[in-house]
Amino acid sequence: MSLVETDWLQKNINSLKIIDCSWHMPHTKRNGLEEYKKKHIPNAIFFDLDNNSKKDTDLPHMLVKKIDWEEIVSKMGIKNNDKIVIYDDSDVISSCRCWFNFIYFGHDPELVFVLNGGFQKWIAEKRETTNSETNIKISKYQSFEKKDLVKDKNSIDQNINERNFQVIDARSKDRFNGKVPEPRKGLRSGNIKNSFCIPFNQCLNENKTFKSPKELKKLFETCLENIDEQNIVFSCGSGVTACVLALAYSLINDKYSPCIYDGSWAEYGLI
Repeated sequence: MSLVETDWLQKNINSLKIIDCSWHMPHTKRNGLEEYKKKHIPNAIFFDLDNNSKKDTDLPHMLVKKIDWEEIVSKMGIKNNDKIVIYDDSDVISSCRCWFNFIYFGHDPELVFVLNGGFQKWIAEKRETTNSETNIKISKYQSFEKKDLVKDKNSIDQNINERNFQVIDARSKDRFNGKVPEPRKGLRSGNIKNSFCIPFNQCLNENKTFKSPKELKKLFETCLENIDEQNIVFSCGSGVTACVLALAYSLINDKYSPCIYDGSWAEYGLI
């Protein structure tokens, strides 16, 4: 169970850790942290996706080192046995990237959830919000890396011939097919050879909730012969919406451990 509903969060709001991981595409001119300061779910802690990514690279949203992750999460006051609910107010459902990061760094997947419909649904239902600062007691978080949940460029290149796993791209069909330029400068248009495309927003309803398992199964069947397949790697523009597909796939395949190409097209498409 990777998703929780707003009713469930309301009932359990004081017995878990809540994270606001709102991140917005640069062209939107929106700032997740500033929006959080104005209004957020009570007890929520802000997770800055840009600042909490690898610093010594030009690639966006790359995973940090283990020691850095432990420092980030400890400063958020999160303990290893905490139950965590992550939400966002983003068009790209950025909470899913934070969900993936926690799983990659060894937090029990049964304790990490994404709020279905996010902050927009919470607001639409007229639930309580606050601008108060959340009290944090620093913890001593310990992590371990599940390195098999991430692929690098060498693995992607090698797989083109070996076909050990299937790559599914979360970008739009026009970007995937090279019909429109990439939003980031310095990238060519196109896709990874032999990959398939399922735009991440096809997994979502108009209110940003995830579609039903039946609908998701039908969607993934467009490029997978076997919905029980485990060797699936998701990619996108910068490693954010790939995680939306990874979560969606986990809703119909409970044995699947999310696996992404961390560099995604921001790396593979470099000119």
